[in-house]
Amino acid sequence: MDKEACQGECQLLDLPWEDVLVPRILSLVPLQTVVRLQRVSKQFHSLIQVYLANCRTFNLSPLGPCVTREAFCSMLKDNRVLQSLSLHSCSDWVTDSELLPVIGQNRQLQRVELRGCTGLTRRSLVAVSLTCTHLTHLGLAHCEWVDSLSLRSLADHCAELQSVDLTACRQLKDEAVCYLAKKCVNLKCVSLAVNANITDEAVEAAAKNCRGLERLDLTGCLRVNDHSIRTLAEYCPRLQSLRVNHCHNVSEQSLEPLRKRAVDIDVEPPLQRALVLLQDVLGFAPIINLQI
Repeated sequence: MDKEACQGECQLLDLPWEDVLVPRILSLVPLQTVVRLQRVSKQFHSLIQVYLANCRTFNLSPLGPCVTREAFCSMLKDNRVLQSLSLHSCSDWVTDSELLPVIGQNRQLQRVELRGCTGLTRRSLVAVSLTCTHLTHLGLAHCEWVDSLSLRSLADHCAELQSVDLTACRQLKDEAVCYLAKKCVNLKCVSLAVNANITDEAVEAAAKNCRGLERLDLTGCLRVNDHSIRTLAEYCPRLQSLRVNHCHNVSEQSLEPLRKRAVDIDVEPPLQRALVLLQDVLGFAPIINLQI
């Protein structure tokens, strides 16, 4: 067989598209590269359309600011098998109008990341709740449009939820978080950070109802104090990580039992903090026997 004949038999696009190229090759290629491939030829454009209609993970975060709303709608217009959708960094253009059709036709979504999507409204969260009943992760950090009613909808319809990021969702108060904790008892990772409305009541509800809790972020929750941290230590034996920086009412007295269990805590013990401060002032750290 001559070289020319061999080359004719080894064309990439001759491989089965839906059985080989889409699941085994294009699924490993970064989305930005996939998008560029559409411009190579009409055949590549057709291949990429098949890929976009069958991809299960769609992460637009690396491209977010560079993508237009029209391009986003075009890319996912035929997809009904998505399991993971990330629109972090798409705050410049994504609104309910673009997101709702995608959510409506992808009932198998398990992970949705909407961090920083400030152009959305509660309609999007309600749509996610009603449509994606197998949801396990939802990222809503810095989405200040999230309110108690939409969070209740999430709690009522997404019992399989394991991870939720509510960082800086400042409309939320204890009542909504308590309701979520009672309904979504499988939660393992929760962030309530940067919300001055959150008190011990919400933290205790999370601790008592979500016994498998592994990670909790309370950074900047100024009204949380030692009482709820002790409850957390009592009810959550699987806790691995606790963030309490800028929680000025949480003391070492409540954190010490968690440290003894090797829980990763983002604030140093008082003595360690004092040594760091002393080193900053003096330029060196004195040698102190911490075992005394």
